[in-house]
Amino acid sequence: MRFALCNEVLRHLPFAEQARLSAALGYDGLEVAPFTLDAEAPHRLSPARRAEFRRMAEEAGQPITGLHWLLVAPAGLSITSAARHAQTLDVMRGLVELAADLGASYLVHGSPAQRRVSEAGDAARAEAALATIAAHAGAAGVTYVLEPLDPGQTNWASSLAEALAIVARIGHPALRTMLDVSAAGNGEAEPAEALLRAHIPGGQIAHVHLNDRNRRGPGQGADRFALVLRALHDTGYAGICGVEPFDYHPDPIACAARAIGYLRGIEEGLAT
Repeated sequence: MRFALCNEVLRHLPFAEQARLSAALGYDGLEVAPFTLDAEAPHRLSPARRAEFRRMAEEAGQPITGLHWLLVAPAGLSITSAARHAQTLDVMRGLVELAADLGASYLVHGSPAQRRVSEAGDAARAEAALATIAAHAGAAGVTYVLEPLDPGQTNWASSLAEALAIVARIGHPALRTMLDVSAAGNGEAEPAEALLRAHIPGGQIAHVHLNDRNRRGPGQGADRFALVLRALHDTGYAGICGVEPFDYHPDPIACAARAIGYLRGIEEGLAT
């Protein structure tokens, strides 16, 4: 299995050091939050800076696998707001191009605060944004992934079933969905492993985030990741597993180290 560390865990370090440490811990790559590269306008990074970030990652043996947490910067973005729609689409297009330039193969659209529905027309506007960006992603050769998040975080695409329905209506091959173990644990009626077994064989799930429902790393809570990895193994999942804790306990480096050690231990057990 291929495990990528979500780089904001180590955002207190320079990017080159993030990549070197991630490699030393045993990860296969970095899944990058664009705001960690540029806090103001990551979609406008110069070609030289894009090449530099890609080089630093690849020299450390940590290719940039994908982007996530997309709409933090610039501030005020929203796929549901009429006033912000055009600006947000411009940023999304820029991030698709950034992903391609960094060598990434996917973008994960989470960003719960930037997709909240508050009035009539908001949901349709969000879906239209995804339809537009799916075509742009397809042309760029990357996959755009809608991340279901639990109702405690957002009120649009707040279940896997809803995300699957949105993706099906748009019907573009560059638009897929995924499963976040923490969000599933906090919002789905079925356990994460059952959802994976149901939807990986049909190709609907293009990505997985590994994190406990308590928002710590895998192995630091009640979720049983042996069952999750077994489901991935048995269904032949060939994608990346992004390790995405939010509560870095007891500290960021220890959290990242414990997570990959725990996951590799389970993986070894699956192979025997």
